[in-house]
Amino acid sequence: MASAARERRLPPALPLATLIGRELRAGGSERPALRYGHAGFAKRGEDYFLVKPDCLRVPGDPASAFSVFAVFDGHNGASAAVYSKEHLLEHVMSALPPDIGRDDWLQALPRALVAGFVKADIDFQRKGEVSGTTATLVVIDGFTVTVASVGDSRCILDTQGGELQLLTVDHRLEENAEERERVTASGGEVGRLNLFGGQEVGPLRCWPGGLCLSRSIGDMDVGEFIVPIPHVKQVKLSNTGGRLIIASDGIWDALSNEAAAQACRGLPAELAAKLVVKQALKTSGLKDDTTCVVVDIIPSDHLTSPQLSPKKNQNKLKSLFRRRSHSSVGKLGGKSASIGSVEELFEEGSAMLEERLGRNLSLKAASPPFRCAICQVDQEPFEDLMTDNGGGYCSSPYAPWGGPYLCSDCRKKKDAMEGKRSSRSTACR
Repeated sequence: MASAARERRLPPALPLATLIGRELRAGGSERPALRYGHAGFAKRGEDYFLVKPDCLRVPGDPASAFSVFAVFDGHNGASAAVYSKEHLLEHVMSALPPDIGRDDWLQALPRALVAGFVKADIDFQRKGEVSGTTATLVVIDGFTVTVASVGDSRCILDTQGGELQLLTVDHRLEENAEERERVTASGGEVGRLNLFGGQEVGPLRCWPGGLCLSRSIGDMDVGEFIVPIPHVKQVKLSNTGGRLIIASDGIWDALSNEAAAQACRGLPAELAAKLVVKQALKTSGLKDDTTCVVVDIIPSDHLTSPQLSPKKNQNKLKSLFRRRSHSSVGKLGGKSASIGSVEELFEEGSAMLEERLGRNLSLKAASPPFRCAICQVDQEPFEDLMTDNGGGYCSSPYAPWGGPYLCSDCRKKKDAMEGKRSSRSTACR
């Protein structure tokens, strides 16, 4: 369990600045273009998606552009999905240091995603609503793709070289033994719905609450061991680009990763999204909300030029994601591995904040006020201070825990997610 959860940086572990410099020296300084499309059918009306192709790290500076795409699959109402669509990105951005360069920004992004997801969960639960949602958030900066996810909405990457990669991890109790162990170790119970007479039916669920997922945003009616800490993966595509398919479980319950990719190869992004949804409905019918976002990352030399007629240019774009036989999907061998290769920069799935926020992360300053690593609120010493009464229930936010400074509310949230106490109880016991 521990080995799979810990951060792994796959060889060669080159600094991001080195990779970007290599790209510039190779003549790949021009940023790729993005083409995207989305489609969906509603059954309950709880799926939402986010498309923000024109974000800026530095206001007014086009060179600092990045794009964000996301899918949110709500349950028990749509309010958590709506809130996440409207506020999750701003929480992530608030956790990023200002005035840093692109390579430092990309290196800080995985930690900021963790802080942003936890902050969104805390703020939404304060509303007192019981809705919850999955969240799969994709940040694209040049050829670098960073994906953070909780729940079972999924993102896959299809490249020209035939390489198909899953960039997320499904947090379903039925399939994820590691998450089942974590939930039970934190005080939750995992089991199937027990009908009258002792008959067990349906997928594995977490009790109390009966949720099939082990991670989500919201869900204040279930235990705190259902955590909002995302799995994060960051990859750098080769200069041949790639296609991302981001979708809710209405797609993935009907289609495998390979079937979804195969269904839309050779098509532009907008039509591709519609065809993936159509294929899912054809396979299983409309059993759930079904949402799909397709994003093509296209090298600049594949865009329209004076030498290409529109028809020729369209064919050239289609060749990036041409249809292949099923036998070639996901297989790389010999020289073909270098055609559409993907370099993995970062991957971490631990549910422990100490591992995700960094043991050696320095405070905002050596002297007060201190800034909480999650909610980004500055606090003076002893403001809202809680003291350890010997029972372990009310510990000081200043007590050493191996990670960065957390305010008292976020410290309580951390302890609750680890099964040490409920963050909804404010009294010392």
